[in-house]
Amino acid sequence: MDAAEAAAPPKSPLEAPQADLGAGFEPGLIDNAAALWTDLKGLAHDHLELAALETKRAGESLVSIVVFGIVIAILVVSAWMGLVAALVLWLISIDLHPALAVLIGVAINLVGAAALVLLIKSRAEALKFPATVRALKPGAHRPALNDATS
Repeated sequence: MDAAEAAAPPKSPLEAPQADLGAGFEPGLIDNAAALWTDLKGLAHDHLELAALETKRAGESLVSIVVFGIVIAILVVSAWMGLVAALVLWLISIDLHPALAVLIGVAINLVGAAALVLLIKSRAEALKFPATVRALKPGAHRPALNDATS
């Protein structure tokens, strides 16, 4: 080992080897293609790893959003039940028969449920992807034949 090698710091195993630029080595087309292929594989790997990490993060976020939605639904239902109970108690306090007051509370719930069912039915058609189905039908993009030309 000469003095120049002893004075140089030890090379890390992760450090890329340095090419001797004075050696007169010029890479050919095959070497450039191999280097490009290696770079593309590394880039594809990095993109796939990023996509996998983001997919995992999105999945975790979706689970927490669903849990939060369930908790919100429970809170809203309990608040609604409290409002209906307060209405029933108020109806009883103004000398309405208790059974009739409870039936009015039930009727309010049923009317609300029926309105939501109608809203669901009005929106259900969009679940069938009607525009996409029309576009994918055979002949959807063909111009109509003109009978005047025959």
